Amino acid sequence: MTQDELKALVGQAALQYVEPGQIVGVGTGSTVNKFIEALATIKDRVPGAVSSSEASTARLQALGIPVIAAQDAGELSVYIDGADEIDGQGHMVKGGGAALTREKIVAAQSRRFVCIADESKLVRTLGAFPLPVEVIPMAAAHIGRRFTSMGGTTRLRLKDGAPLVTDNGQHILDVTGLQITDPLGFESQVNQWPGVVTVGVFAHQKASVCLLGTAQGVRTLTF
Repeated sequence: MTQDELKALVGQAALQYVEPGQIVGVGTGSTVNKFIEALATIKDRVPGAVSSSEASTARLQALGIPVIAAQDAGELSVYIDGADEIDGQGHMVKGGGAALTREKIVAAQSRRFVCIADESKLVRTLGAFPLPVEVIPMAAAHIGRRFTSMGGTTRLRLKDGAPLVTDNGQHILDVTGLQITDPLGFESQVNQWPGVVTVGVFAHQKASVCLLGTAQGVRTLTF
């Protein structure tokens, strides 16, 4: 199966976690786009979705799924999103699509996080994928130096030759060269640095379930 087919497989499988009559939290990215397409087939069963990005909002609305503001939705039963990496405990690296802050907010608002991913995203230790960190622009250089002191290499994410600007009006640093052996401690530490909006380690908001697309079908991991 192609990677695209695996994404469609787990996107469809995630429908079993959508509770009828309940607002669903929806993440961002190519795998989530497959879930949104699947969600459109049962849109009459849900009152709407809380979206983690402008891109997902546009896709949901184009398919006739109402988008509800996070502050108006209350606690959500489930949040469904992808990951750039996930380890055997459900800790993730996220933010390849630059929506990590809003993703973490909606994840924190939800009782259960269902991660949908293809099997290439399952790792023993987080850190091979460049770690996204959303930062206030004036702090970017200082934060980069702090990662350098930890052995990392930091690069400002660009789009069309200029710094990428997130939905929140901030910049993204991508950090390579790290091995994140203590995701909870690492997330807590970096989130305290002045100028960090969100670090892309999801350990405090880790996955409850991971639906992993494999050549043999969907493998379900629970944490």
